Amino acid sequence: MWIVAPLLCGLIFGAGLLISGMVQPDKVLNFLDVFGAWDPSLAVVMVAALAVAVPGFMLASRRSQPWLAPQYFWPGKTAIDPPLVAGAALFGIGWGLVGLCPGPALESLATLSPGVIVFVVAMAAGMVLHDTWQRSRVLAQRDRQLARADG
Repeated sequence: MWIVAPLLCGLIFGAGLLISGMVQPDKVLNFLDVFGAWDPSLAVVMVAALAVAVPGFMLASRRSQPWLAPQYFWPGKTAIDPPLVAGAALFGIGWGLVGLCPGPALESLATLSPGVIVFVVAMAAGMVLHDTWQRSRVLAQRDRQLARADG
């Protein structure tokens, strides 16, 4: 049963991306082009997503345990820090340049478009580089703490 819930959520999310046009880079770029051929329809998609998500999160936060999992995985950090700002900026730059974000990019792989394939490969490489960098930071911090404890 644990695999059915994520599968169903992914199918609903993917269908929503297709129906809303979020997998069409031109539609996204027109939404971002506020001073040009602005297409506000994506704002409706975002408001509709919030209208569904906010009550869902409010209901979930009242429960001690999710329906289909042993525990919740709520974010531990709530502060706005430099890594969050840098990540948001990089995400926005990529979204603005290409018109795709990770979900629609993965869904658009089905088109076998060379541009989408390059985007997804670059996105995956960025994820690997990030994980490698984070691991090295954690190890360096641990080594510093061990050196202080020994010294």
